[in-house]
Amino acid sequence: MRNSKKGDKYRIMQYLSPITEESTLNVWHLAILTAILYLGCQQGKRRKIRVSRKNIMAVSHISTFPTYHKYFKELQDLGYFRYIPSYHPGVRSEVVLNKKRLSKI
Repeated sequence: MRNSKKGDKYRIMQYLSPITEESTLNVWHLAILTAILYLGCQQGKRRKIRVSRKNIMAVSHISTFPTYHKYFKELQDLGYFRYIPSYHPGVRSEVVLNKKRLSKI
């Protein structure tokens, strides 16, 4: 079995490195992106990650809906990911990461 923890840390750093240079992002943007990457690592996914508002808010420690929605929408508008909503209560929505926007490699 491969050492997935080392690979996951490297992958997260690939995504987070360019974000730190982005002057338009604030702590709320970073919290949401980090939460999405964390959920992706838990699922073993690199690009297409199943998410729910509840999980992202819990991991990012954002406790109000307006704050979450504002910064989640701004990240979409900035091109960090594409959100694919699921209207089925038993199926999670998906976030598709934009590798060109998130990774230098």
